[in-house]
Amino acid sequence: MNQVIIEVCCGSAEDVHIAAQAGASRVELNSALFLGGLTPSLGTLEIARQVNLPIMAMVRPREGGFCYSELEFAAMLADAKALLAAGADGIVFGCLRPDGRIDTERCKAMLEVIGEKESVFSRAIDVVPDWREGLDSLMELGVTRVLTSGQASSAPAGADTIRAMVEHTAGRMEILPGCGVKPDNVAELLQATGCRQVHGSFKTVHLDVSATHNPAVSFSGGVCPPEEQISVTDGAAIRAALERLQR
Repeated sequence: MNQVIIEVCCGSAEDVHIAAQAGASRVELNSALFLGGLTPSLGTLEIARQVNLPIMAMVRPREGGFCYSELEFAAMLADAKALLAAGADGIVFGCLRPDGRIDTERCKAMLEVIGEKESVFSRAIDVVPDWREGLDSLMELGVTRVLTSGQASSAPAGADTIRAMVEHTAGRMEILPGCGVKPDNVAELLQATGCRQVHGSFKTVHLDVSATHNPAVSFSGGVCPPEEQISVTDGAAIRAALERLQR
């Protein structure tokens, strides 16, 4: 397959540099990928911006759902402005109402900030009660692209729904399959969905043992990976995906 866009979900500036060296087409820049991806720092974007790749910056102020307080949403708008001014090529966001439907008013406010840059509605679409209604709302607003697993546990599992989304939008908005994308399933996923782009984290684990010398101390809450494990972008996995697509 030629001219397929591989977007890599990155959790650091170093991830972005690895993705660029491996041949990625575009990146989504986050912090805290273990929490589903939160807003990256401006310093991270500044260093990531050294590579010649389109960078979509996540704007998500906290983990959990997508229904934000007034102050949280004000922070999101301020973050989006700052990230765009610092060189982001687009903003990834998601805003839902308490009933799970898309908050069109807040999406409109975010799109006014984004302006002519690309707008990406996040996987919040995967928890809306009616994805057709959701996509219709986003198309009416003028959103560029939607990231989705087809409302399933992974994009391969939701491939049929993703294809239905592609047919429903009929070229009026891009559909970007993501979640559970690996080198050994990327070609089949694109064929099954009819998409020409894909989103994956392509991670491996590195170790930083500096915080492991006192077992009584932990810097994270809940069930998290061991302190010494750091998820980083795996350039070999990206290259393997590209090779699979070129067969």
